[in-house]
Amino acid sequence: MKTPNFSIEFFPPKTAEGTEKLRATRAKLAELKPKYFSVTFGAGGTTQQGTLDTVTEIRREGHDAAPHLSCVGGTRESIRAILDEFKANDIRRLVALRGDLPSGYGMGGEFRYANELVEFIRAETGDWFHIEVAAYPEMHPQARSPQDDLNSFVRKMNAGANAAITQYFYNADAYFRFVDETRKAGVSAPIVAGIMPITNSTQLQRFSEMCGAEVPRWIRLKLASYGDDTASIKAFGLDVVTAMCERLLAGGAPGLHFYSLNQAASTTAIWQRLL
Repeated sequence: MKTPNFSIEFFPPKTAEGTEKLRATRAKLAELKPKYFSVTFGAGGTTQQGTLDTVTEIRREGHDAAPHLSCVGGTRESIRAILDEFKANDIRRLVALRGDLPSGYGMGGEFRYANELVEFIRAETGDWFHIEVAAYPEMHPQARSPQDDLNSFVRKMNAGANAAITQYFYNADAYFRFVDETRKAGVSAPIVAGIMPITNSTQLQRFSEMCGAEVPRWIRLKLASYGDDTASIKAFGLDVVTAMCERLLAGGAPGLHFYSLNQAASTTAIWQRLL
């Protein structure tokens, strides 16, 4: 079997303490030799500089890194300037997203959808960047229908994206069905499965409500039964997520993208079980 590509996502720290903590986390996760690290991009430009600083630091450490780039709040001029800065730092990989508007933010900028951003990046930079985009096996929470969401995804890929990373999920069948539908729609690019380790029941429910990821009833009830028993929650989460990763890889997923939340332990534990 072809070796899958594993990658790991961080968010840019906002404090000196957070920066030091992320360095320690990154040192541990770098031992796993991921294909690359990605770094998220704050809505409305809140962490644009933090994203670039974190990516350049990762690259100085000898690892490949991909900044996220969002449409939100961006003009052609501002995004062109960001792309120029990425190129000046010899960054060759990025994750292009529509992004979510923060509450009360107003208009989203000159680009309304990710396919428009991808088209602009390609027009400005040619093949300089390897571009990844987002995919939603369980449908984007703002999509009008599953077919509408699939059409949006196909537009992003046709605009020039090289690959896609999914929102996290806990139902492997949703991933496999989504991939099948994209293949029928003519998309042949890799679709990497996004993986969220389970370490905190309350946090998981909050994240999932915001992004539209479904936590199956049996998982929710099992987590609720543990109450405040953190050790049992983590052990159960490790078993559930590892088993799903095994099924995804066995079923042909080209890779796994771990949403680390700037923590090392759970991603490392899952990874080691998969070796």
